Amino acid sequence: MITQNPTETSGKTQWENLILSDIPNLQKIDTYVSNGGYEALRKALDMKPEDVTDEVKKSNLRGRGGACFPTGLKWTFMPKQTLKAKYLCVNGDESEPGTFKDRQIFELNPHLLIEGTLIACYAMGIPTAYLYIRGEYGKWINMMENALADAYAKGFVGEKILGKEFSANIHVHKGAGAYICGEESALMNSIEGERGYPRVKPPFPAQYGLWGCPTTINNVETISNVPLIIKNGWEWYSKIGAPKHPGPILVGVSGHVNKPGVYEMPTGVPILEIIYKWAGGVPGEKGIKAVIPGGSSTMVLRGDQLEGVKMDADSMKIAGSAVGTAGLIVMDEDTDLIKVLTRVAKFYYHESCGQCTPCREGTGWLWKVLKRFEKSQARMQDIELLMDIANNIEGNTICALGDAAAWPIQAMIRRFRDEFEKRVVQTQPEVSEPAVS
Repeated sequence: MITQNPTETSGKTQWENLILSDIPNLQKIDTYVSNGGYEALRKALDMKPEDVTDEVKKSNLRGRGGACFPTGLKWTFMPKQTLKAKYLCVNGDESEPGTFKDRQIFELNPHLLIEGTLIACYAMGIPTAYLYIRGEYGKWINMMENALADAYAKGFVGEKILGKEFSANIHVHKGAGAYICGEESALMNSIEGERGYPRVKPPFPAQYGLWGCPTTINNVETISNVPLIIKNGWEWYSKIGAPKHPGPILVGVSGHVNKPGVYEMPTGVPILEIIYKWAGGVPGEKGIKAVIPGGSSTMVLRGDQLEGVKMDADSMKIAGSAVGTAGLIVMDEDTDLIKVLTRVAKFYYHESCGQCTPCREGTGWLWKVLKRFEKSQARMQDIELLMDIANNIEGNTICALGDAAAWPIQAMIRRFRDEFEKRVVQTQPEVSEPAVS
């Protein structure tokens, strides 16, 4: 049994939410404006576009969608001079198991997202943005469409915004219910009305994106950080949380905790503090067997290796996992990890688009072999078979879905091999033939 002592973690500090503000009715445009909303947009429109990009770049804002790529640097990839149209795609597909943070922004602070989208459009000279929301989010799609209609009515979106020579339109695009459309190029194909197949890269979206035009893709939470940077300055922002991965972060805590939910905190908070001080600890004061820190595709961590691990990109990398989408899944000492892994494998098998043979075939093989372990019908060599299949999927597909399917298998075998060995069929040893005299 793996246990943890929560007494060594520091207490939950006072934190004033910047994205999920406690202001009542902030989703209403009048409330948002009366509390300083769209002031960052006004400030940005008085700056040169390249200065807005530079402000975001110096803040060291890193993408909140999983890859943690520097946002300002990504913006510089958008060509300044082109005869083609330019587009911004805001990725709200949010289909990673264990991840449910973006819908909190849609519901509680949609105008922050709209304002950030407009600032990004201005910085990169983009006249059209698409907000792509997963199809299952019907309630939140309606919320965003209502907020966007209010922003149009008040003149914050559309032609000559705030009386300036800047015009931008934002369109909400409802996804078709496929996990693969969270991959940026599959997302663009989906917007175009095509099947959600990932594209071979290069060319990259900044050169050849929507309808063959330059396109930038940012995550919902990433874009929602932009007004905070412009309003308060890059120096203020860069001092929040972990120095190399600064700013607020939304952590969705689920699994075996007393208070599951989405918590906004500065980056760099220790995982044990998040579990015990923010999320109220483990029910029944049970020990922690394992934690998946950033959504189901990130590598599992053992409960006895969490000491000193923090919710930021560098700390997670050192620990052998990733911050991902900050979807923290906690599993107590009684969790059947093989059952969990089999369910995860089935998800990726179901969601594979089928374009690449290693992913199309390999994800199915992973699931079928894991079912043998789940039923305690596996052979000892099936452990190496699982690892061999995962290794042949990783790095051999057009997009990262194959990697996402392989990583949980690889990490679980490395860190919980005994869980697999316990499910192996115990056969009687072969009796050797007596020697001939």
